[in-house]
Amino acid sequence: MTAGRVIRSFATPGTLPWGLTTDGKHLWLVDEDTDLIYMLDPVTGTVIRTLTSPDTIGAGLDWDGRTLWMVGYAAKLALQIDPVTGRVLHSFDLPSTTSPSLAWTDSRLWISDRVGDRIYELDAVTGRAIRSIASPAGEPAGLAFNKHTLWSTDQGTKRIYCQDIASGQIIRSFATPGSAPADLAWDGRTLWHTDFGAARIYQLAIT
Repeated sequence: MTAGRVIRSFATPGTLPWGLTTDGKHLWLVDEDTDLIYMLDPVTGTVIRTLTSPDTIGAGLDWDGRTLWMVGYAAKLALQIDPVTGRVLHSFDLPSTTSPSLAWTDSRLWISDRVGDRIYELDAVTGRAIRSIASPAGEPAGLAFNKHTLWSTDQGTKRIYCQDIASGQIIRSFATPGSAPADLAWDGRTLWHTDFGAARIYQLAIT
């Protein structure tokens, strides 16, 4: 397989898809136009159920094994959401007013900052910034974790980057399938990717 090869793709239920994650069985997608969070079948893209987004501009989305985390871009908050009721369980201020995405790992949240060209590691309880690393290319958008590496999309270069979180070193990169890259999700084998220009979700090979 070739890194970045599209395995499958399907249209999103809304016109401005952004945040994307997987709980291991389903995909979860937040759409900025409909203000809904969708649970989707990862094979067909069929909507299984929806939640009302707790923010009028729902952006990055991730799964911590039990709950959803979302960037509330309008309120500039990180929001922990009950996946059954949609209720906000916890929230805190983001380190930047231009943070479109987040990724969760080991009780930490990683937050992208487009204007500051940084990716922040935050304590998921307090929101305290622990450290930050330079983004790969200058306009970081979507984020996803794979063990000790961080995947990110860049809206300037239209590429997906794999970055070592300890050193910040770029390990590899490949072009996005569309022209308006948004969020990423890692399913343990492949990457899932939203493009808000095409209003599609792509499943991508990484090798």
